[in-house]
Amino acid sequence: MNQTINSLAGVKTIEPAARLAQVGEYYFSRKLKEIARRNRQGEHIISLAIGSPDMPPSEATIETLCQEARKSDAHGYQPTAGIPQLREAMADWYRRWFGVALDPEGEIQPLIGSKEGILHVTLAFANVGDQVLVPDPGYPTYTSLSKILGCEVVKYDLTAEDGWQPDFDALEAMDLSRVKIMWTNYPNMPTGANARMETYERLVDFARRHGILVVNDNPYSFILNDHPQSILQVKGAKDCCIEFNSMSKSHNMPGWRVGLLASNAQFVSWILKVKSNIDNGTFRPLQLAAARAYHNDPEWHQEANIQVYRSRRDVAEEIMRALGCTYDPAQVGMFLWGRIPDDCPDVEQLTEKVLNEAHVFITPGFIFGHNGERYIRISLCAKREQMVEALRRIRQVF
Repeated sequence: MNQTINSLAGVKTIEPAARLAQVGEYYFSRKLKEIARRNRQGEHIISLAIGSPDMPPSEATIETLCQEARKSDAHGYQPTAGIPQLREAMADWYRRWFGVALDPEGEIQPLIGSKEGILHVTLAFANVGDQVLVPDPGYPTYTSLSKILGCEVVKYDLTAEDGWQPDFDALEAMDLSRVKIMWTNYPNMPTGANARMETYERLVDFARRHGILVVNDNPYSFILNDHPQSILQVKGAKDCCIEFNSMSKSHNMPGWRVGLLASNAQFVSWILKVKSNIDNGTFRPLQLAAARAYHNDPEWHQEANIQVYRSRRDVAEEIMRALGCTYDPAQVGMFLWGRIPDDCPDVEQLTEKVLNEAHVFITPGFIFGHNGERYIRISLCAKREQMVEALRRIRQVF
């Protein structure tokens, strides 16, 4: 017994890397564990929080995956750069929908989702101590990954008064000497502000004059939006910008983890240099199925991304009104962003009341930044019947 105690006394404690002190557990990771526990206890909580499409990809996409996976030679390692069929499909998709010409050989890089792309772009372009411009409100991963990689996060404001577009006068007044990357996201999440060609043009001009890489995250163009746009439509954008696009939202494939980045061949080669040292290519049948999905008929997008979400959006607007929240009806994307009533002291007080008394989980806007502290976000990724039930419960409480 004494020998055991003495031997343990000499063991050194293993500590985590210092970078973990820069971030906490992702809000949804923590909260979803709570929701799962409460559901196991019989609470039957309806989640209107996560942006994970609940509809399937096109039938042709699924059939392609099944057919290709049955082939005996389909299960080996794949190139990190992606197979030619996928890169060509991605380039063709940009040509058809955005009128943007991309060389599939060098100007496109398939990704295992945009989250991975944030990591690889930051590693390729920013050194420890460099500054990164992040929108507030904005996707939390822009901030958390930048911190993990040793960059200094500098927030820039998006406000309702400016239509949730960047304030370029405020940006020009900043000390930009240490800024390497600027993250943008249009159509915007969480606010639903649509892309504007004027904003894209000003971003390209801003990037060129200051030597800053602008990365536009563009996964929401096809949700409740009749006019998809890309920053790469701006002349000269490929010289100073990268655009992400993801199949998660546009093609109902969140679990497939397929996305892309597009830019000039030099930028793409630098990113591939990082990525090739971290992972191998995606499963070949999955890549071929994704390539097939990029050729979905426009009618598929109209039905999956416009009609269904429009029906759900009508219910989300009713929920906003039931909570006394106001919202911009011109929003696009798969969420509805609303301002809480002035007499409500705290957004989390409201969302916790909805959770604990109505058993409906909605997202408090503070997780997206200081400018989201008076807002909530409702996801449209739930069946309309569930949303109607959520509305009924909320009306009983409020």
